[in-house]
Amino acid sequence: MEQNPSSSCKVDRKTIEKNRRNHMKSLFSNLSSLVPHHSREVLSLPDQLEEATNYIKKLQIKLERMRERRDNLAGSVRMSSDAKARLKRPRIEVNEMGGSVIEVILITGSDCQFMFTEVIRVLHEERAEIVRANYSVKDNTVFHIIHSKIAEFEAYYGSAARVSERLRKIVDIDK
Repeated sequence: MEQNPSSSCKVDRKTIEKNRRNHMKSLFSNLSSLVPHHSREVLSLPDQLEEATNYIKKLQIKLERMRERRDNLAGSVRMSSDAKARLKRPRIEVNEMGGSVIEVILITGSDCQFMFTEVIRVLHEERAEIVRANYSVKDNTVFHIIHSKIAEFEAYYGSAARVSERLRKIVDIDK
């Protein structure tokens, strides 16, 4: 008995289509696992894709802001010799990121590592929890970024402003 060529073709198309759907399902599952879900309700496929698209757009905007900030910080290194001489003095920037979160950016020369220790000491004295601290080195300049969290009741009593003032005084002592 001979097989009909058209029925063989239909089986192949059905198998190919089934494999394609399974592959798309797998890809969608991977995408869905990478996007944080803010609500517990079950969203339709188009809504989930829109949520993923919006999330990616937000990440792109955040990445661009971080690149601009990095370039601004690194741009302060690419200055005239006068400005470079001034840059050898430590600089500090204290940002309140909302409520009880403080970001400290400390820019020093490679010979001023004690400043980092002093900043950490002040944060601990003010009962701030160090969430993350990292650094990068470019030429002879060290960029420290410290994220810390102050307890809500401490933040209520102006601890963030006190921390900021104390840290600025540390840098001003060396002037």
